[in-house]
Amino acid sequence: MYSKQENQRLKQEFWVTFAEKYPRKWVLYDTKIKDFSFKFFVDNTKAQVSIDIEHRNEDKRLAYFDKIVALKNILEDEFIKDLVYQKNHTLENGKTISKIWVEKLGISVSNRVYWDAIYDFFFEKMHALEMFYLEYDEFIKDIE
Repeated sequence: MYSKQENQRLKQEFWVTFAEKYPRKWVLYDTKIKDFSFKFFVDNTKAQVSIDIEHRNEDKRLAYFDKIVALKNILEDEFIKDLVYQKNHTLENGKTISKIWVEKLGISVSNRVYWDAIYDFFFEKMHALEMFYLEYDEFIKDIE
């Protein structure tokens, strides 16, 4: 068991090592769509790569989600499989967002043995989501 400071140091080391292994600029928040972002997540049970749609206007949030769902067959056939689509996902703070993600279970950020597997998962899945987005962003953005 690690102390809070040790956990923070370990997580910082994890992310620095990831950036060194895969030195590139990720799209993440630079989607040109308000509150539409790509995210990495890891804890002691799973790693996730996701698209989080957090628009305050529920109609717009759902419209962006529906645009991606409309492309689901293309997304899964040509880019990434095993995605989970959740139109109404409730965060720990009670906020409702739309979320599309893929995850890898049975790993732990606290155990360096898993780091390479997590890094490879992050790179493969985020790269696929970004390639999909960059090809279809004009369609996704057009909700008016």
